[in-house]
Amino acid sequence: MRLDKFLKVSRVIKRRTVANEACDTEHVEVNGRRAKASYDVKEGDVIAITFGDRTLRLRVVDVKEHAAKADAASMYEIITD
Repeated sequence: MRLDKFLKVSRVIKRRTVANEACDTEHVEVNGRRAKASYDVKEGDVIAITFGDRTLRLRVVDVKEHAAKADAASMYEIITD
């Protein structure tokens, strides 16, 4: 699944266009490297998203095409430093 779609389906970012823009402006890293919106997300990937001065790090647990609102948070786990 594409990175921008994963961020939208998992409800980390509200809209796919916003997720795509975040990737284009280099605010998203996967496994320590800048990632484009077309990156193919796999289980075990570590995604870091920079929101201003905050950075959210999460590990991909499951990749689903569709997820209900209640199940969206089970697609990833937040990593704390």
